[in-house]
Amino acid sequence: MNEQMITFFIVAALLTISPGADTMLVIRNVISSNASRGLLTTTGICSGLFFHAALSALGVSVILVKSAAAFYILKTVGAIYLCWLGVQSLRKAFEKEGNSASFKENKNHSVKLKKSFLEGWLNNVLNPKTAVFYFAFLPQFINPGDPVFIKSLGLAGIHCVMSFIWLSFIVFSVHSVRLLFIRPFFRRTLEGLSGGVLISLGIKLAFESR
Repeated sequence: MNEQMITFFIVAALLTISPGADTMLVIRNVISSNASRGLLTTTGICSGLFFHAALSALGVSVILVKSAAAFYILKTVGAIYLCWLGVQSLRKAFEKEGNSASFKENKNHSVKLKKSFLEGWLNNVLNPKTAVFYFAFLPQFINPGDPVFIKSLGLAGIHCVMSFIWLSFIVFSVHSVRLLFIRPFFRRTLEGLSGGVLISLGIKLAFESR
């Protein structure tokens, strides 16, 4: 492994373990349902990395770097999405127990799994900072003569594996103590906290400059 790849591993690892909206979304879905939803959310998040890598390789991400309007639009959409997720958690926190989602399997199980994947994917794709980071970061590890698109996807694959391992660790760590949160008070408190954090992250994103 050359020095270039070591640098990539270090930077990607630091990016992976940095807590943010992805981590909070995974924790929220494990607490509100089960490990399966957490893993599907993780898979969606990791899939979004390939989307950003493809855009970076195709040069589309330069629009976000050069156009303040495009960056602002994507940032606003991402902020609204995070706030919407937070509101959903707050709504669950204040629901009457008889109307709230239970931890048991139900008829909408497959729908919830698909929703979890989509939530993770959108959470990652709608983050303009990830798009800009990939555009600025990946080219530094692509040498002249390298197949740009293939190598970009390859680097994203390495980042994807690291992210999946880390977020899966979080999924099973949270799931291992999940039974403690079945009690209505703990469940509602955590739903409220996760909702508040997601809304705070959305507001922070909305007011951040590039």
